[in-house]
Order: sequence, then C-alpha cells, then structure tokens
Amino acid sequence: MARFTKININKWDSIKSIYLILLVLFLAAFSMHVQAQEDQREETPRRPAFFMRAPIVSPVINENNEVIFKLYAPEATKVTLSGNWMPGFGTNETLVKNDTGLWMLNVGQLKPEIYTYTMNVDGVRILDPGNRNIQRDGSRFESVVFIDGEASDLYKVKDVPHGTLSKVWYDSPVLDLKRRMYVYTPPGYENGKEKYPVLYLLHGGGGDEDAWSTLGKSCQILDNLIHEDKVMPMLVVMPNGNPGQSAAPGEGPVIPGKELSQFDMGAMASGKYEESLVKDIIPYIESNFRVHTGKANRAVSGLSMGGLQTMNLAFRYPEVFDYFGVMSMGITERRPGGPDFFPDIEEKMASLKNADYKLYWIGCGTDDFLYEAAKNLVASMEKNELPYTYRESSGGHTWANWRIYLSELSTLLFK
Repeated sequence: MARFTKININKWDSIKSIYLILLVLFLAAFSMHVQAQEDQREETPRRPAFFMRAPIVSPVINENNEVIFKLYAPEATKVTLSGNWMPGFGTNETLVKNDTGLWMLNVGQLKPEIYTYTMNVDGVRILDPGNRNIQRDGSRFESVVFIDGEASDLYKVKDVPHGTLSKVWYDSPVLDLKRRMYVYTPPGYENGKEKYPVLYLLHGGGGDEDAWSTLGKSCQILDNLIHEDKVMPMLVVMPNGNPGQSAAPGEGPVIPGKELSQFDMGAMASGKYEESLVKDIIPYIESNFRVHTGKANRAVSGLSMGGLQTMNLAFRYPEVFDYFGVMSMGITERRPGGPDFFPDIEEKMASLKNADYKLYWIGCGTDDFLYEAAKNLVASMEKNELPYTYRESSGGHTWANWRIYLSELSTLLFK
C-alpha cells in the first residue's frame, strides 16, 4: 500500500514568506545599486570614444606684429627654427619646451613682409605642421608667414581687376626640347584688341618657371600697380631658365641626357638659354599673343642667375631689348676651376655702348654675397661712360629684395 507524507501547511506558508521577504530585499538592493550607478554617470562627464588633442596653430601673430612659433613634440630633445629674417646664412634660434611637450619661440616684432622658415627637430628639417601656408623654391619647401602692413600691401590679392596667368608649352629647337613658361596677361587682355609691350622676367639658380609668380608675387604686384596707374599694362613672360629642363620638377618629361643640374655652372655660361630666349621664346610670344614688336617694346630682367642671363642678353643681343634689369648680380671674379663669365668684359661693354638702350637698372642688397659683384658692374659702367640706374637696399640675397626691385623697376618700363 502506498505511503503518503503529511505536510504541515502552516510550516510551508512560513517558508514561502521567508523567500518572498528575501526576494523583495534583493530587488530593493539591486534597484539601489542601479540608481547609484546612474547618479555616478550623471556626475561624471562622459569621455569621447577617443581623445583628440586640439590642433596647434603656428605661428601666432599678435596685434603689434609680435610672432610666436609653436610645435607639439613631447619626445623631442631639441627644436630650432631658421627664418629668412635672421641675419647670416644658416642662422637659427632654439625653441623652449614646457611641461606639456609644447615648444615655443617668440621672435619679437617682424616688419610687414613675406617671410619663409623651417624647423629642425633633433637634426631633422621639417615644415611647420601648424602652418598650412608653404611655398616651393626649386627643390626646397618652406613654411610662410605673411605680416600685413604698408610695406607688404602690394603683395596682397585685392579687390582690383586681375590679369591671367597661363602655363604655356612651346617648342625650343635651340635646346631640342618642348618646354613650359608662364605668361601673365594684364586685366582686360582676353576681351580686348589692344597690343602690349613685354617684360621677360628670369628666375635665379635653383628656381624654375614657377618662381616669380609664387615666390615673387609678380601677378599681385602687376595687378595692383596697373590698377594704381603706376605701371604700363604689359605681358610678363616667366620662362624656365635651366636649359636642361622642360619644366618644373614633376611637371614635364625628363629626357635622358638633358637633365642638367639647376646649378650647372657650365650650362649657365654656355649662352644656350639666352639664344633660346631670343630665337624660340620671343618669336613664339609675338606670334601667339597681342604684343608690340621691336626693341622699344621689350624688357628683360632677372635675379642672380637670371641677372647673369640678363647681362649676357645685353652684351650679345643689344638690338633686341631697350630695357635691362640686373638684380643681385654683377661682374664676379673667377674662382679656381670655375667658368669665366666675362673674359672680355671691355669688348662687351663697348658693344653695349653702341646699343642705344633706354634703361640699364642694377639693384643689390648690402648684405648680398654678390654685393661686390654688383659694385664691380657699376664701376665698369662708369668707366665706360654707360648710363645706368643703381638701387642699393639693405638685406641680402632674398625674395624680400627681389619683390621690391620688381615693383620699382616695372614703373620705369615702356615710358
């Protein structure tokens, strides 16, 4: 016979009551725990999914033109800065590091001008990562800082009529290359019928056809001076002065056997580029643009290597141009093993004397390493009783001077 266990109902009710009490206590404790976590989240600011440091802006320009450079490099041991406002070649100043890893340098007040600079971190040359404004000068890249003011006013893009900058490819039978040059046409050229005179503007060693428009601000200078009626509207032709290049690096084909160095002294002294300018470039410009012809409507000017090429053009083709502008160049003394650019200077001066030109302009900075060469040129002009205009400025072999020279020389052309 089956057996049945007899349960005490009162005892079972007691057990259920205990379990119910424990469940209520557990739920209450859990609710309090959840509420405490919510309260803590409300009191503690939420962090983003990842941490991003605020970008460092450099340089900082205060109202009085005091300039402060900054670089965040917590692991670096030494940071220096070299700027073209500093006297002497290779001069630099050291930045100071704070406890957050931020390096800073206050260089004081800078005069209104366009300046370039680079940084050096533990022996490695870098651009300023806090500055988006950079420029290329041949194979060199540098950061740029613009200080606004009266002296730099001509270099700004203003609300004035603008000319057009064209990149033009042409054939050069003299150099056996297809080459590129920049051509500035003045405001109103595209919609007009007027003809214009031409300035052939030459860059220096290490540069290319991009140099005068980018570093020299030639388009802004011409736009602004033409608008102010200080300069005759003109075309400005800016060729590549390296006879072994078709165009700026990466902008044209490299032809085996033609890739001469931008600093090739032999190429500079060969005269092939000057011949190409006269026989290739001028005929192309006068066939494809609305320009006046004849020497009275042609000027040539250049800086450094371009100044040497300008001197050669004056000596070899005096019948082609009426206006010459030599910037930061002159009669240099021959160095051992180097080319002799002017072995027969007296004969060359005699040929120039018969040229009947309108302007021979010479400009150089007193701190320029070619200052003595420029003074030699001035002395030779005086010795041979040749008319000239001499402009001496402070500063060295820099674009700060060459921009000024262009702004002054251009007001004297075609008058």
